[in-house]
Amino acid sequence: MVRSQKQSPGRADDIVATTIEFITENGVGQLRTVDIAKRLGVSTGLIFYHFETLANLVEHAFAVAAERDLTQLRNTLDRVATEPVLDRLRAVLHHYGPTGNALGWRLWIESWSAGLHDENLRKVVKNMDSQWRQTVAMLIAEGVGSGEFHTPDPHGAAWRLTLLLDGLAVQSVALGGAVTTEEIHRWTEDALRNELGLPAPSA
Repeated sequence: MVRSQKQSPGRADDIVATTIEFITENGVGQLRTVDIAKRLGVSTGLIFYHFETLANLVEHAFAVAAERDLTQLRNTLDRVATEPVLDRLRAVLHHYGPTGNALGWRLWIESWSAGLHDENLRKVVKNMDSQWRQTVAMLIAEGVGSGEFHTPDPHGAAWRLTLLLDGLAVQSVALGGAVTTEEIHRWTEDALRNELGLPAPSA
């Protein structure tokens, strides 16, 4: 349970932001309340006052990070709202993948690991993934409806495209650049053509 912030405006937000930074830099397995307290120059008691347990703090931090990423997704959709559906889909996939501007794939790879042992955290991550995939599926379905895309299964195509980017993110981020940015772009474009029945690029 997260306590009210009325007696300490902004302090809980500072704790969460610092926790997100620490997990991104060092991993969730290295997280200790004393490290967060030291970075902020506060007592560990203040952290426990707001969040009661380290597990609550971690879950809340990932929930805040997820909402930030989803807000960025909505901003991306607003920014490209008048563009053709293929361009909108590319913008969303670029933002989703390890070449985009999402909060950080290091954080989400950490969340997959931590979620194996925390059901509440797993729900946070699953909800975020679901909203991303629903957005991709919605755009594919729109393209099918307009005759620009050709696939009998927009939902399956959305899963396959995002799973490809999940795997490429692991290779690029967790395994120290095992694939290049150019390869990620090229393979994503290949997958788009194959999934959506798009013509090959002209020579």
